[in-house]
Amino acid sequence: MSEELLINVTPQETRIAFVENGVLQEVHIERARKRGLVGNVYKGKVVRVLPGMQAAFVEIGLERTAFLHASDIARNLEEEDVSTENRPEPQIVSLVQEGQSVVVQVVKDPMGTKGARLTTQISIPSRYLVYMPGAQHVGISQKIENPEERQRLKDIITELSVQFDPGGYILRTVAEGVSKEAILKDMQFLQKLWRAIVEKVETEQDGSLVHEDLPLVMRTMRDLGDTDLEKIRIDSRETYERVNRFAEKFIPELSGRIEHYPGERPIFDIYGVEDEIRKALLHKVQLKSGGYLIIDQTEAMTTIDVNTGAFVGHRNLEETIFKTNLEASQAIVRQLRLRNLGGIIIIDFIDMLDSEHRRQVLRALEKNLEKDHAKTHISEVSTLGLVEMTRKRTRESLEHVLCEACPTCSGRGSLMTAETVCYDIFREILREARQFDAQQLLVLASQSVVDLLVDEESTSLAELEEFIGKPIKLQVESEYTQEQFDVVLM
Repeated sequence: MSEELLINVTPQETRIAFVENGVLQEVHIERARKRGLVGNVYKGKVVRVLPGMQAAFVEIGLERTAFLHASDIARNLEEEDVSTENRPEPQIVSLVQEGQSVVVQVVKDPMGTKGARLTTQISIPSRYLVYMPGAQHVGISQKIENPEERQRLKDIITELSVQFDPGGYILRTVAEGVSKEAILKDMQFLQKLWRAIVEKVETEQDGSLVHEDLPLVMRTMRDLGDTDLEKIRIDSRETYERVNRFAEKFIPELSGRIEHYPGERPIFDIYGVEDEIRKALLHKVQLKSGGYLIIDQTEAMTTIDVNTGAFVGHRNLEETIFKTNLEASQAIVRQLRLRNLGGIIIIDFIDMLDSEHRRQVLRALEKNLEKDHAKTHISEVSTLGLVEMTRKRTRESLEHVLCEACPTCSGRGSLMTAETVCYDIFREILREARQFDAQQLLVLASQSVVDLLVDEESTSLAELEEFIGKPIKLQVESEYTQEQFDVVLM
């Protein structure tokens, strides 16, 4: 399987595309004026405690206050009976108070009308480790399956950690097989970084940023979980040199695969990435067989509808439906990754009568999701034939990064018809004529609405004029949308 990472860098924006067998699978975008906040550490101030929600709002210097839930507040468990599973969670009022200073880390970027999601359980990642100052345990990535290797890594951390300040560690997937010396260097780096953060917390004011995570390119290199990548192509000479230095120091096995792309033609154009990004903003996704998906993203959830479309199959209806659903399961996972869709996702596969077909489609969906780095959970097919799933969301979807709500329809995706607007105008004229005394009334509206009033609704307009006993004039306003109108008294 061919895997490549394409990095497009401009002063305003950095874009990273993950291409598998020539097909775009994921795209990450970071803009200079709107960098992601996940991983940043702030010295915040609790401005409001909500016992009914078991949460608090914290001021960290952003446009909106951030949200801190009781379950995300680190607690000292040494004196508590941690073996009691049914122990009730402490109330938020016993954990934080209004006006209190807290050191918090962003775990979810602000999305829509919601502020950032915070935790006081700080975690600082490096190449091989994640350091958690407030914890005590040692964790190992589940992707490291060899029991001897897991034990070796745990023994190394246990032996080395006595030299440093207390805290917990998680060994990342890329730590598999690395030497004790490499892990020691990571621990030294993390300890030095944490001490710098603590010193800054003591001197900074509330609402200040005390630690900023790495920019997108360096973060991607740090978090590169595997070395199956054939090439990493970068179109910026400066970024290429920085990435090369980073790789030589931390990921030497990747050094020979990093290339600078000097071509005149944009790197994303050569691989068709630009076209794929534009397609990822559409509702309809065409399948190779002739079937298609309809994807609707709302604030509450994302719905995906599977249709056979032009695919008629070769044997029988059930076989046609089964093949369409199998193809759709692969396309759906790609779209989830490409569009970065998260939260609740409802998939409406075409109804299948055969229970074995339903089982195979569900297993195919699960197998395709194994490539997804985001945490997912899938339920069985419901009685309505729907598959309900969740996908962890930590940043905005591709649509929310690149688009905004339509100013004409305010994000509804539809407009009132000219006929509906005409009848609204008639009601408004009646309302105005009864309330105010005027010689005549002037209607300001869009071209399509005025055309309808002059043509098909001319009789109704004449009857209305006779009823109120006042003339009604019409005027086209070119700047008005179809839904906009004004009735002016003259």
